[in-house]
Amino acid sequence: MKVLNGIDELKAAVGTHLGYSDWHTIDQARIDAFADATGDHQWIHVDPEKAAKGPFGTTIAHGYLTVSLIPMLVWEVYAVEGTKMGINYGSNKIRFPSIVPVDSRVRAGVELVSVEPSGPGYSVIARVTIELDGGAKPACVAETVSVVVF
Repeated sequence: MKVLNGIDELKAAVGTHLGYSDWHTIDQARIDAFADATGDHQWIHVDPEKAAKGPFGTTIAHGYLTVSLIPMLVWEVYAVEGTKMGINYGSNKIRFPSIVPVDSRVRAGVELVSVEPSGPGYSVIARVTIELDGGAKPACVAETVSVVVF
């Protein structure tokens, strides 16, 4: 994990790739738990028998399950010391170039796009690319926005 000390190091890292998270396996139990939490029980996610006959030959993770992993994955990539707090503010853009089949492994790469003053703190925009182990395309590319206060 990369540790940035304070706002000056955070600003200096703009335009750089901060690194990669660990690999994480997306198993059926995680997909089912996400379905239960969100009420999205579409068969392509939760019915292995029916999904085996479907377009992907297996169940797949929900796109928003993949997005929901971003905070955990980003925390494995970098941290900023000296902050009083940090909050998720939203996303400017999210795309799903590839599906995540059950039992796939994913990891995130993080590029720091910008750091700008915003209210009581700084708006931090990062491009998070969730890679699929062995995949030709990423599973998700998201431009996330956070606010950090020092």
